[in-house]
Amino acid sequence: RLRPGRVVGWLALLALAWIGVSVAVFFVSAQLAERASPEAEETLSGGSSLVTGSTILVLGSDRRSRATSEPGAEGPARADSILLVRASFGSVRRLSILRDSYADIPGHAPQKINAAYALGGTPLMVRTVEGFLGNELRVNHVVEISFDDFPAFIDSLGGIDVTLERCVSSDPFGGRRFRLRAGDHHLNGRQALAFARVRKNRCSPNEDDRARARRQQLVLSSIRSRLLSPFTFARLPLASWQAPRTLRTDLGGAGLLALFADVVTGGAGSTSVLRPSGAGPGTSLIVSEGDKQRAVEALLGS
Repeated sequence: RLRPGRVVGWLALLALAWIGVSVAVFFVSAQLAERASPEAEETLSGGSSLVTGSTILVLGSDRRSRATSEPGAEGPARADSILLVRASFGSVRRLSILRDSYADIPGHAPQKINAAYALGGTPLMVRTVEGFLGNELRVNHVVEISFDDFPAFIDSLGGIDVTLERCVSSDPFGGRRFRLRAGDHHLNGRQALAFARVRKNRCSPNEDDRARARRQQLVLSSIRSRLLSPFTFARLPLASWQAPRTLRTDLGGAGLLALFADVVTGGAGSTSVLRPSGAGPGTSLIVSEGDKQRAVEALLGS
């Protein structure tokens, strides 16, 4: 007859073994995943550690497979979201840059900052973000999120939960109109991607890029909550396989695992948004130098 203490011990061993399998699956997937280009890696600043502190540029681009029927798949990709993450052991700070922010792009005319990705890919995006923020900010690592694989990652978690204060409705994505009523929703991968990408909300025509950034932050927060949920424990190997496949990065398996651990354990805080001080040329937004300096200081904890 098994004693309760022995049962608990066996369950703990099984849980540790399950976690070990998940970590092994994560490393294998990370080795097979697409890496950032050599040109992108050359633009990054070294000498950082995810234990003592690193600055990671996270890009969500509209670069997708040409097999998709969505509009824009044939043209040059632009950065759909621009996020800086400052990660160190037990601490994560995030700064979101609105994609309509007016910026100097090296070798090109000043324009919206997200155009740098279309003009020169990740290398130019890194240089543009560093020049835009100034104040000695250096990007140590880069992570690009793949639209093609993002839905599969969300589905591997069993979906995510979001609560909306108002409805969201947009033009069709892939031939389908997207609409959510105000209230609680459980989103699958395709719905989560569409929600994060909504730019013009028919329910609130006066919304700007800040509302879009808030929706993307809500998705990130919901992913973190899902990863910490007991429900996800049974799905951990599947999620561990899908997570690296969603990304293109210079980080190896160990670095990527450390980043995920930092985000999950220390990433509960809100994301700061670099807010505009006024309108710029066309539909761009101007950010003051003072606001940039304060944002960098808050991000770096200086």
